[in-house]
Amino acid sequence: MALQIANPAVVEKVERLARATGLTKTALVERAVDRLAEEIGVSADTTDRFEALLAQLDRIPDRPDAVDPLGWDDQGLPK
Repeated sequence: MALQIANPAVVEKVERLARATGLTKTALVERAVDRLAEEIGVSADTTDRFEALLAQLDRIPDRPDAVDPLGWDDQGLPK
């Protein structure tokens, strides 16, 4: 999907930085977006979202019946 930047000052900044760094404009914008996302704690990375979900699950208190909610008889069948 194309991205159009209507502000000429921003376009000039991107072009100037791209020339100075040797990056393409796309690579430059991607790096800037990734750095800002990391700085403010926003990430679309699946691993980060998975870790956040696991951290949330870890905050759920343990229940005494959570491991084995059913009673079992000597033959391994539920009572």
